Amino acid sequence: MAIRKIREMGDKILTMSCKEVKEMTPRLKELVEDMLETMYDAYGVGLAAPQVGVLKRIVVVDVGEEPIVLINPRIVDKSGEQTGDEGCLSIPGKVGVVTRPQYVKVAALNKHMEPIEVEGRDLLARAICHELDHLDGVLYVKHVEGTLRNVESKEEEEEA
Repeated sequence: MAIRKIREMGDKILTMSCKEVKEMTPRLKELVEDMLETMYDAYGVGLAAPQVGVLKRIVVVDVGEEPIVLINPRIVDKSGEQTGDEGCLSIPGKVGVVTRPQYVKVAALNKHMEPIEVEGRDLLARAICHELDHLDGVLYVKHVEGTLRNVESKEEEEEA
């Protein structure tokens, strides 16, 4: 496993649509493990493959319960509405107010290429929607209500 470089806003790859995963190869298994390690290292709750330079429809999410790997995910149901601050590992130091569904259900494949459904509410719903947007080349700033704000980094918080 390795920590990969997270691409930042302005990198063209973040504006591109990803290709469907047809089969799980050893290289893609390694990508999934690297994405999880990279997400944890950056204190994120989600990461999409294009954020590490790979145009594949793969996301990882962990809001504190257990890591979720979604391959070729698609939202099959959503309801409600929640509005709150959202940030992105590809836009460090910034947050903005975004409205997302309160609940989502996603159909996808797991890391073994088996069909799964994942339901999420609150933060998990927000994280899933955010990461799935990345697969279509959409950054959360497109959904921001108002302007982006600066936030303190973990290092600045620890120094305070």
